[in-house]
Amino acid sequence: MIYLELAGGFVLLLGGAEFVLRGAVQLARRLGVSPLIIGLTVVAYCTTMPELLVSLEAAIREAPGISIGNIVGSNICNLLLILGAAACVCPMVVDPRGVRFEGAAAIGVAVLFLVLGMVGNLSRLDGVLLLACLAAFTVISYRRARRNPPEPQAEEDAAGRSTWMVVGTLAVGLGSVVLGSHLLVEGAIGLARLLGVSEAVIGVTVVAVGTSLPELATAVVSAYRGHSEVAVGNVLGANIFNLLAIGGLVAVVHPLDIPGHLLHLAVWTMMGATIVLISWLALQGRLGRPAGVLFLAIYAVYIILEYGPLTNV
Repeated sequence: MIYLELAGGFVLLLGGAEFVLRGAVQLARRLGVSPLIIGLTVVAYCTTMPELLVSLEAAIREAPGISIGNIVGSNICNLLLILGAAACVCPMVVDPRGVRFEGAAAIGVAVLFLVLGMVGNLSRLDGVLLLACLAAFTVISYRRARRNPPEPQAEEDAAGRSTWMVVGTLAVGLGSVVLGSHLLVEGAIGLARLLGVSEAVIGVTVVAVGTSLPELATAVVSAYRGHSEVAVGNVLGANIFNLLAIGGLVAVVHPLDIPGHLLHLAVWTMMGATIVLISWLALQGRLGRPAGVLFLAIYAVYIILEYGPLTNV
C-alpha cells in the first residue's frame, strides 16, 4: 500500500503539473496578463493548499512548531530546493524588470513576518494585517499586469480553446497536483515509520518538503518547457501566500506562539535566501545550472544545521 501511494503520488503530481502549466499559460493569455502574474496568483495560491491544510490542522491541535515551521520551512524549500532543482533541469531566464516588484514584495513580506514574530507570537490582529496585505498585493499585481499586457503573438497556443476548457484544464491539473502531493506525503510517512525513523525527523523533513511538492513539480515542468516566468512567479507567489494568507488565516483562527529556535535560524535563513534570489534575478536576469547547484548545496547545509541534532533525539 505504501509503495502504491508513492507511485500514484508521483504520477498524479507530475501529470497534474503539466496540466497546471498549460492551463496557467493559456489563462494568462486569455486574461491579457503575463504568465508571471498567473504564476504569482492562481497557480501559487492553489499549489499552497497542502501548506494551508497542514498548518491549520497543526494550529488547531496546538502544535505551533509544526504550523509555523511548515510555513517558514516551505518558503526555504521553495527558494533553495525547488528553484535550485528547476535551474539544474533547465537554466531559467526572466525579465529583471518583471521580477523587481514581486521580488521587493517578497522581501517586504518576509520582513513584516519577522517583525511581527519577534514578539514571540502571532495574534488575531497580526493575522488580519497579513490578510489585508495579501489582498492589497493581489490587486496591485493584477492592475500592473493589465497595464503591461503580453505580446499579441502570444495568443497562438490558446487559439481554438474555449475559456471553460482552459479553466477546466487548470482545475484538473491543480486537483491532481494536490491529491498527488497528499498521496506522496502519506506514502513517505508510512515508509519512514516502517524504517523506524522518529516522528521528529518525519515532521521536519517529510512534512516541510512534502507540502512543497506541488510547487516543485510545477516549477520543474515549467523550466523544462521553457516557461521560466511561471516557475519563478509560482515560487515567489507561493512564498508570499504562505506568509500572508496561511500565516494570517492560521493566526485569525488560532493565535500562535512562535518557538524561539525558529527565529534563530529558520526565519533568518528564509530572509537571506529571499534577498539573495531576488538580487540575483534582478541583476542577472537568469538562474543557470551553477546557481542551481549552489542553491541545492546551501539547502543541504541548512538542513544539517537545523535538523541534524534531531536525528539523535
